[in-house]
Amino acid sequence: MDERLINTLKSGAKELGVDLSEGALALFDAYLTELKAWNKKINLTAIETDGEIVTKHFLDSLTPYKYLTGVKRLLDIGAGGGFPGLPLKIVAPALEVVLMDAVEKKVHFMRHIIRKLGLKGAFAVAGRVEDPSVIDWHKGTFDAVISRAFTELKVFLSMAAPYVGHGGMIIAMKGPQYKEELEGAEGLKGFKTPEVYEARVPFTDRTTVIIIFRKDIG
Repeated sequence: MDERLINTLKSGAKELGVDLSEGALALFDAYLTELKAWNKKINLTAIETDGEIVTKHFLDSLTPYKYLTGVKRLLDIGAGGGFPGLPLKIVAPALEVVLMDAVEKKVHFMRHIIRKLGLKGAFAVAGRVEDPSVIDWHKGTFDAVISRAFTELKVFLSMAAPYVGHGGMIIAMKGPQYKEELEGAEGLKGFKTPEVYEARVPFTDRTTVIIIFRKDIG
């Protein structure tokens, strides 16, 4: 990663409330290299330029960071190339992250990245989130469940809800055309009225919408 991109990542992260250490920058650099190499063999992302990977993957993945206060265990559903879970893990090393995807090749890539970057407390799991055996294994054990453009909001919520522990939350990362989806997903049983936040992705014209459903403990 050249100096310009390092500065883009560092200043963009700071805009999102994240101060990147030299160690974290080195991890993102290695992640970028491995993502590009593996993307030639398996379809991980349609975004291929270094600059767009930094902005549209790395920085976009950090947009929910400031809403994770108090979260110790995070489940990333449909993690694919590791987004947003692995960038969040890099900037919050104490966070335990489980990345779940149904595509074995993508899980192999995420396991490779976890080993390559030496990320302790990060795990990639192959499985379908709606599988009863998978639900039984992880039911109610996460402080937060997150996805980034995984599926329709209503479907994601129904899939994610069983995994959320007491006082936990579901976080959906969506594009600006989220309102219609949200109208069809409100009134999730056992969860409070959703909170909606907009985050501009630094150095892009994109806005990521963070929708949070907190579990009702009343």
